Amino acid sequence: MENSLASFRRASAEGYRFIETDVQVTADGVVVVHHDSELDRTTDRSGQVSSLRWAEVSRARIGGIEPVSRLEDVLEELPEVLFNIDVKIDAAVEPFVRVIERTGAIDRIGAAAFSGRRLARLRRLAGPKLATAMSPWSVHTLWSESRFRAARLGRRITGLMAQVPPSYGRFALLDERFVRTAHRSGAEVHAWTINTPLQMRRLLDMGVNGIVTDRPDLLRAVLRERGLWASPAG
Repeated sequence: MENSLASFRRASAEGYRFIETDVQVTADGVVVVHHDSELDRTTDRSGQVSSLRWAEVSRARIGGIEPVSRLEDVLEELPEVLFNIDVKIDAAVEPFVRVIERTGAIDRIGAAAFSGRRLARLRRLAGPKLATAMSPWSVHTLWSESRFRAARLGRRITGLMAQVPPSYGRFALLDERFVRTAHRSGAEVHAWTINTPLQMRRLLDMGVNGIVTDRPDLLRAVLRERGLWASPAG
């Protein structure tokens, strides 16, 4: 079930070591693993997460079954898993940094956000130990350089990961030129959200470093056929 601790446990047991998820924050400052700003779509309760206290959010059940989890509990239960975490709102930034520092998980977290300002705050508060995604402006700079050699890479690029979709509307974004330019700048490229084997194979051929998918079963099959899947011990 979406963003549930049970689903993370299963993914880990099946051999996945990189999990992408999202966080919101409650009215009393508890960082919770949840994609939407509201509870309505995925749980049996309703309301804006940021307007509810943790005591209320903790009673929500994903799909009517699984509880919404605190980020702290997820990180402590799965100490071997690496997480890519989208910090969904500005109010979550400081509590999020406190959690990953308190749990000693900062070195296995990649932080993402669709806001350049939010990413800048994450870097400022957490320091260089926290790997962060690029801002939309840095992605645009990479794309421009890959096409026109029109940008000076270096200080204009912030973040260690270019996390991008293959296209934006009718605009093609991700291709071999983009990947080469990102790697030349020292950045990884993570493609999202990729749910077909054909597209997975094409992106792996380009040299992307990561694929975010809603179909981990299909991605595992593609990785196995290429000899890139490491089965879990035991």
